[in-house]
Amino acid sequence: MWGFLIACISGALMSIQGVFNTGVTKETGTWLTNCFVQLTAFLVCLVFFLFTEQGKVPIGDLFKVEHKYMLLGGAIGAFITLTVIQSMSSLGPAKAILAIVVTQVLVGYLIELFGLFGVEKVPFSMSKLIGVIIAIAGIVVFKWES
Repeated sequence: MWGFLIACISGALMSIQGVFNTGVTKETGTWLTNCFVQLTAFLVCLVFFLFTEQGKVPIGDLFKVEHKYMLLGGAIGAFITLTVIQSMSSLGPAKAILAIVVTQVLVGYLIELFGLFGVEKVPFSMSKLIGVIIAIAGIVVFKWES
């Protein structure tokens, strides 16, 4: 239950952040906004690290990560911010978030299905496939205007 609640908070924060970032972009520029978003995220994370993990987790442990490609999360984050801003600007918040979430579900299922990136492989499930198809149909219905 706790994990589900945290996931819901995450979804809400992502939606709000997307709207905020799109608003800032309208008054500045896409990459300037992205720089500011990533910089402020870094500063917040640094403060939390200093108060909660400093001395417990050596910074050098980052260089010991076995699969170096896993360290690309921050760089991917920059492109996530960019694409969220652009999609919200062209589709509006509701349609953009719907497309983003459905794509996250689809890609997440494919990662599990094929055991990509060290994730435990799960067997194919017809009910999960039907769920993804229903979600995609939801995009069509939501986008359909009379």
